[in-house]
Amino acid sequence: MPKIIAERSDVIPVLAEIFREYGYEGASLSLIASRTGLGKGSLYHFFPGGKEQMASEVLREIDGWFEDAVYKPLRDGDDPRAAILEMCRSVATYFWSGKRVCLIGAFALDNVRDRFSDAIRDYFAVWQRSLQQALVRIGHDADRASDIAEDAILSIQGALVLSRALDDTAVFERTMARVETGLLAGPDQGRDLGNGHTGS
Repeated sequence: MPKIIAERSDVIPVLAEIFREYGYEGASLSLIASRTGLGKGSLYHFFPGGKEQMASEVLREIDGWFEDAVYKPLRDGDDPRAAILEMCRSVATYFWSGKRVCLIGAFALDNVRDRFSDAIRDYFAVWQRSLQQALVRIGHDADRASDIAEDAILSIQGALVLSRALDDTAVFERTMARVETGLLAGPDQGRDLGNGHTGS
């Protein structure tokens, strides 16, 4: 049954799940109208730019959530280890332990990538830089911290794909446990970020 939509902000989470389920091209205006309970006139009232504006605002909403819950604590938190731990917990919750598609990752692989290239690039680049900063504060040098951050994000994104492909959330949960352990290891400890890459 469609959710009752009263405000423009109410539409964004519904749109996000529609795009996750059907992709950008598969999310027709008729489907969006049906799922939101809004007529096409109301949709264009909220989003004069049509479906492209809808997707852009969904991506902006996702970016805002990650900025507040993940990036900012990694960059500015007093305790970088606590921020990394919270990142892992927040990401696991956000992606429903592997049941929820990473919409930005899905758009990156879709033929709409160029249309939303800035938002896609920034999502991954800012996440990597923010995590790198936390790792530097733990004691890693900048280059090593960048590699570790990249490996962690690769592991998380890969685990999302494999977990959904196998319909097994345990894949994602095991990977997140390894990512957490690897990220919290100091520069003098071995690390395992879930992809078989180890190092000091």
